[in-house]
Amino acid sequence: MELFMKSSSLWGLEIYLFCFFIVLSNINKVFASHNIFLDLQSSSAISVKNVHRTSFHFQPPKYWINDPNAPMYYNGVYHLFYQYNPKGSVWGNIVWAHSVSKDLINWIHLEPAIYPSKKFDKYGAWSGSATILPNNKPVILYTGVVDSHDSQVQNYAIPANLSDPFLRKWIKPNNNPLIVPDNSINKTKFRDPTTAWMGQDGLWRIVIGSMRKHRGMALLYRSRDFIKWAKAQHPLHSSPHTGNWECPDFFPVSLKNTNGLDASYRGKNVKYVLKNSLDVNRFDYYTIGMYDTRKDRYIPDNNSIDGCKGLRLDYGNFYASKSFYDPTKNRRIVWGWTNESDVLPDDEIKKGWAGIQAIPRKVWLDHSGKQLIQWPIEELETLRKQKIQLNNKKLSKGEMFEVKGISASQSDIEVSFSFSSLNKAEQFDPNWADLYAQDVCAIKGSTIQGGLGPFGLATLASKNLEEYTPVFFRVFKAQKNYKVLMCSDARRSTMRQNEAMYKPSFAGYVDVDLVDMKKLSLRSLIDNSVVESFGAGGKTCITSRVYPTLAIHDNAHLFVFNNGSETITIETLNAWSMDVPKMH
Repeated sequence: MELFMKSSSLWGLEIYLFCFFIVLSNINKVFASHNIFLDLQSSSAISVKNVHRTSFHFQPPKYWINDPNAPMYYNGVYHLFYQYNPKGSVWGNIVWAHSVSKDLINWIHLEPAIYPSKKFDKYGAWSGSATILPNNKPVILYTGVVDSHDSQVQNYAIPANLSDPFLRKWIKPNNNPLIVPDNSINKTKFRDPTTAWMGQDGLWRIVIGSMRKHRGMALLYRSRDFIKWAKAQHPLHSSPHTGNWECPDFFPVSLKNTNGLDASYRGKNVKYVLKNSLDVNRFDYYTIGMYDTRKDRYIPDNNSIDGCKGLRLDYGNFYASKSFYDPTKNRRIVWGWTNESDVLPDDEIKKGWAGIQAIPRKVWLDHSGKQLIQWPIEELETLRKQKIQLNNKKLSKGEMFEVKGISASQSDIEVSFSFSSLNKAEQFDPNWADLYAQDVCAIKGSTIQGGLGPFGLATLASKNLEEYTPVFFRVFKAQKNYKVLMCSDARRSTMRQNEAMYKPSFAGYVDVDLVDMKKLSLRSLIDNSVVESFGAGGKTCITSRVYPTLAIHDNAHLFVFNNGSETITIETLNAWSMDVPKMH
């Protein structure tokens, strides 16, 4: 046992160092999201450039956005609150912007709901969550910054007028702050309260992200009246060598079906998900486990790992996600922020905007119980217009064909690939065992000929392939099974010369058994500067931000390719041009 504990400690340190290495190697990406440019944060846009602006992903008319704060459904209306700079296109002057929708697709932009204005949020109104209390009264919990040293407290806000269907105005009562960190807490690492849930004892509970030394923490607080909160003796969960935990999310998932569950659900046949946004590398990780309601402790399953070697909601540009329960369709929906990858602040100022929200996704537990499944909400399909369909087309080694008849810069593609044999799968190099999937993708890219793969889509491609972003699969033969690598590789996405631009080979492994069912499916949502992809029905998700110079609007092309020696069959391919939702 002692040997195991020492090994675990060393292993944890190794993970932390590995995470730190990733931070250093991707330093432009990591610090782009919250760099503070005091001289630029109030630089108003002269005009808004639409070259790379998305069409069906959520974004306000102009300026900077980041975290989706408190999505909720209330009295027939979906509300999205999000961090927003109303004065410029870089991070700063942050308020809680507010937009509403009847369908999560067409949005009305309202006046911001919360501005920093009181002594308990004078220096910032940061992320939080919404809870619907039993008397059908919504309340927002959010982090307030009280001084120039980023000391943080937790506040609440309530609607000024519940009869207003859009809840346009919110009040910050004078009994704020509700929660002030005690001396055991790092006051600058104490933020982002979750949606509250009620236990069988009638007490409300929330989790707040924090850090002690290098240990990431989900601090637990309890309250009987939602006003007086007490910190639990122990965190809900913590883990060494994971750094600061931001934007925690904690919710139950059903073992029986794909239905979503309210945060306060107390029935049987459930597991729980704890998601954390790791400040050390700006990715969202989660574990699946059990919630001991008697001890108020969350215990991840043995095969569910905290930190940088764990499961990610999205293996690309996706951070600060927040989920909510939608009672109208009995589902849980997760939103995530995807920032810009042309990281120089001048780029954002010239564009007049920065940041988008990923497509809202329905999320549920895979039948294996080992991971989550994510899929774009069904309402997105209302934007589909021109359609093309293809069946039973074979692709031999080196073959490629263009998908025509749709808008390749603004489209939704679903394709199912099959193959007759696994015999040509390449051997998985044992030296790759400690590498991240994106490192393997960088070694084995789409142009490197293989056995079973690479095959997939070449998105946002120029006519002669000077630019393209391939999304593809590659199958390896490992010691005991097959490993499926899914990549979204931005390295050839643009001809633009900018050393600061972040063009990674994003990738993740797909947990799928190919022995009985020799098939792989892929869905990609292409929207001018974003390629959001879902592999194997949503088991692995990758979002890439790309900025082509040639493959823009009508000059963008879409190809399907096979660069492996095993012949691939496209069993079905359905592709649609996407309409532009209504924004008011």
